[in-house]
Amino acid sequence: MAKYLLLKHYRGGPNPHPNAVAGMDEWTPEEIAAHLAFMRGVMDDLRERGEFVEERALAYEGEFVRYGGEGRAPVTDGPFAETKDVIAGWMIIDVDSKARAYETAARLSAAPGKDGRPLHEWIEVRPFLSAPPVFE
Repeated sequence: MAKYLLLKHYRGGPNPHPNAVAGMDEWTPEEIAAHLAFMRGVMDDLRERGEFVEERALAYEGEFVRYGGEGRAPVTDGPFAETKDVIAGWMIIDVDSKARAYETAARLSAAPGKDGRPLHEWIEVRPFLSAPPVFE
């Protein structure tokens, strides 16, 4: 088993799908409820398979923070991230293969959005390191 982080982005990815639908800020309450029910269904299925680890949705707001120097306050900037860079939420899964991680990401990409149509959103799939990287 290997752990993967599946990142949902508000909007963005390499190329939008031609049938991509409007962002959640343009959905009705019923469309949002249907989307969340779909996501709960996927998580329930993953739990039954023993593949679900954790998930969280993230607020749209946020800032970049970095070290400001010895004795100085942290440096903050934002929220100025490009929409394509903002992460909507994440899920951690523990699956047998990268192929299974991709299968799960594709299923999440099909979550319904506006008018009940699949979102076709990009899901970023990132494996967890199993050991520190070795640089030669």
